[in-house]
Amino acid sequence: MSVDVNMDAKTLFVHQEITYYNTSNDTLSSIVLNDWNNAFSDKESPLGKRFSDEFYNHFHFATVEERGGTINLIIEDQNKNVLLWDRTKRHPDYIELALSKKLEPNQKITLHLSYASKIPSDRFTKYGYSDDKSINLKNWFLTPARYEDHQFIKYSNENLDDIANAVSDFDIHFKIPKSSTLVTDLNVSDSTQTGAETTYTLTGKNIPDFSLIIEKDPTYKSYKIGDLEVLTNINSGKFKDSLKTAIIKQIVDFSSNQIGKYPFDKIIISEADYEKNPFYGLNQLPKFMRPFHSDFIFEIKFLKTYLNNFIKNSLQLDARKDNWIYDGIQVFTMIDYIDKYHPESKMMGSASKFILLRGFKMAQTDFNEQYSYYYMLMARKNLDQPLNAPKNSLIKYNVQIANKYKAGLSFKYLDSYLGDTLVTNGIRQFYTLNKEKTTSRSDFENILKSSTPKNIDWFFKYIIDSRETIDYKFGDVSKTKDTVTFFVKNKGVPLVPMPIFGIKKKQIIFKKWLETNEIDTTLIFDRKNVDKLVLNYNNEVPEFNLRNNWKSLKTFSLNRPLKPTFFQDLEDPHCSQFFYNPTFYYNLYDGLSPGISFYNYSFFDKPFMFNLNPMYSINTNSIVGSYSLGINKYYRTGTLYNVRYSLNGSYFHYAPDAAYLKLNPSLTMSIREPNYRDNRKQTIFVKYNIINKEPSAIVIDSTDNYSILNLKYYNVKTEVTSHVKFFTDVQFSGYFGKVSADVEYRKLFNNKRFFNIRVFGGTFLYNTNNTQNYNFGVSRPNDYLFDYNIYARSETTGILSQQYILAQGGFKSFVTPSESNKWMTTTNMSYTIWNWVDAYADFGFVKNKGQNNAFIYDSGLRLNLVQDYFELFFPVYSSNGFEITQKQYSDKVRFIFIFSPKSLMNLFTRKWF
Repeated sequence: MSVDVNMDAKTLFVHQEITYYNTSNDTLSSIVLNDWNNAFSDKESPLGKRFSDEFYNHFHFATVEERGGTINLIIEDQNKNVLLWDRTKRHPDYIELALSKKLEPNQKITLHLSYASKIPSDRFTKYGYSDDKSINLKNWFLTPARYEDHQFIKYSNENLDDIANAVSDFDIHFKIPKSSTLVTDLNVSDSTQTGAETTYTLTGKNIPDFSLIIEKDPTYKSYKIGDLEVLTNINSGKFKDSLKTAIIKQIVDFSSNQIGKYPFDKIIISEADYEKNPFYGLNQLPKFMRPFHSDFIFEIKFLKTYLNNFIKNSLQLDARKDNWIYDGIQVFTMIDYIDKYHPESKMMGSASKFILLRGFKMAQTDFNEQYSYYYMLMARKNLDQPLNAPKNSLIKYNVQIANKYKAGLSFKYLDSYLGDTLVTNGIRQFYTLNKEKTTSRSDFENILKSSTPKNIDWFFKYIIDSRETIDYKFGDVSKTKDTVTFFVKNKGVPLVPMPIFGIKKKQIIFKKWLETNEIDTTLIFDRKNVDKLVLNYNNEVPEFNLRNNWKSLKTFSLNRPLKPTFFQDLEDPHCSQFFYNPTFYYNLYDGLSPGISFYNYSFFDKPFMFNLNPMYSINTNSIVGSYSLGINKYYRTGTLYNVRYSLNGSYFHYAPDAAYLKLNPSLTMSIREPNYRDNRKQTIFVKYNIINKEPSAIVIDSTDNYSILNLKYYNVKTEVTSHVKFFTDVQFSGYFGKVSADVEYRKLFNNKRFFNIRVFGGTFLYNTNNTQNYNFGVSRPNDYLFDYNIYARSETTGILSQQYILAQGGFKSFVTPSESNKWMTTTNMSYTIWNWVDAYADFGFVKNKGQNNAFIYDSGLRLNLVQDYFELFFPVYSSNGFEITQKQYSDKVRFIFIFSPKSLMNLFTRKWF
């Protein structure tokens, strides 16, 4: 390649020659070239769709100049014949090039390409141009795709760093401004200055890819470790450079001993590489706590990034299909490194020594234990995916955290079971074999199986290829002074080896691995004076439930002691936990209501969950509050993945002088798509509402006590670029029967403007009640089921009465008629004018008994500050007239404000799973 860089235009002008050798036994009529940089040119590309799925909106709001792409591509053969190539709309990031004549085995062809590579902003993927006038280049040039199993591997860029390039030799003349510096892991054989430019001659042999960084101000420093030159700009604070050198040498030497020698002369370890795949946990702790020293932070960041780049550059695997091998080797090596050099380190670093934190499991957890918790979060949510699943089929959390950590833990599990460092030796053999040929999962599997006389088929069948949960528990246990007789029951599907421990006063007396043929059978052990039997005591097996692994041999003793904990904590399998923490609730009538919540779940879901939350109402000097009891049943196969049986209740005031008591037994069935990345969620909800309302002298029709059967169905799919929701609601009581439905659609256009439309329709099937309690609401929902968090239910004036909830009619203006006891249909629309300013319009028909149909409408401006969480509505014109000129306009302004931590957490979690 001959490359001329224009730093101002963020564009590389490329003249390229590819000599393609057909090393296969097939005759080729076409060649596939990867052009991953062009994925940024189209918002509808697989890359753009993945950003939309994961609620990353910067790409879709970016300008054409920020997104980049490949421009003016021309391809000729050695005879200067222009060749035809095809790039599909669906896959704009690779092209299929038709050859002028077929390419026989062991023959070669030379291609000439010219194009401009417009580099995207680095805020999308961490690679690209940055505000400091540097460019970190990644997958910026066209190169042949790998050819395997009689076909080219056609992978689109989905921000997964798993490009399948053919291994190549490179010879590059790279021209940049003299004022800039070049950092690369290619060999620099020459550099010459001509005027205001510097031309570098770069070479690389037998590599699939390389790194190039152009900087205005140099940030990289070189460290010579034996024959290897390490270039890095990873930073974590100030400490002695001699210590940094020692840390780098320690990591390089450890990796060489554990895996093998790095095959190239140079390696780049950049801050961008780390930020792309950070050490989750380390980067989530607040900086003000300073739980780790600067040198330790640098060490972990460098270790993780070095191993990632080392393995990806060295092993020629299919990174999309066999990514679990990359992840397993990386995390397995990290675990061994921490065990060797930092065996006493804790998950929370020095914060574990704080007096207020010492009693928390989170503070007591060893550094390497945290991997299990990050994986188990997904398993308990029934969102875990098999390790062998293609990388692009994984949800974001599983790609970057859960599957990565589980892979390393699985390698550690197998290594602990086999002993004699057989897994470490197997990794070394696999690494050596990879230097001789392109390898795959079968090569790795064969090496591990041949290294031991034990049958380890279970490891690949259940640990790698399955998402079935491992869960063992004790059955009958009896004891004498000298022996203990027990039965270990398999509650799950996988039949895998399991360690059993004899414990006395928290000390391990013995450990034995139970083979698969010893499960579900009666076993007799020497008692050895132990007081507890524990399965998987050190959590070596990635087991779904560790709480049922304990059996006390003492008389009248709990299997696990009870441990109350202030605030939420990690799940501690050694104890039976319950948690308590202060809570605050507000509505106009109860005022600020402090309370305390008692619950039994940590960050993980449990089969049975409870929450008791008594509060003190300052305004009424009375006890209010809520409670919930729930039984979760998860289904590991099929689209119905969760059924929840619940009993909820609450007691609050709905008026200054009256309270309501609500009791709700309910059944919730959650349905998901077979493709876990599909954001579509469906829910079937059955609830029986028992409402007991105290009479109020202020609120009309307030004395009803009623029971209502409520059936709901939700079908929602939400992404950055679109949102579709279908919702139906059916209610039956002795007074009335009603049915309603609404459909909502939101679309982001290429001009960065949103269009939103919602259509609601509802009708009474029968209505024998003469009150307004159960009517459809036009401007605010008639919340007789007390489902919505309304700050002032019975108010018609004051700022809190202006709270807006998108339900039923969905009008923003308070128009007349305000309710319907017959039927109602409305439409709500909005369109972006500029940035977060929208114009809205609502219109519809309302029918009440004994009255003609009424046509109503309103319009105005919406400040869409945080969609569905913080919005303001300013009415302009409606059925009431030109509202902006009317008196007391401030009373007409509506607002949405959600400050519930649980609701706000969805803004974060929806990006991950």
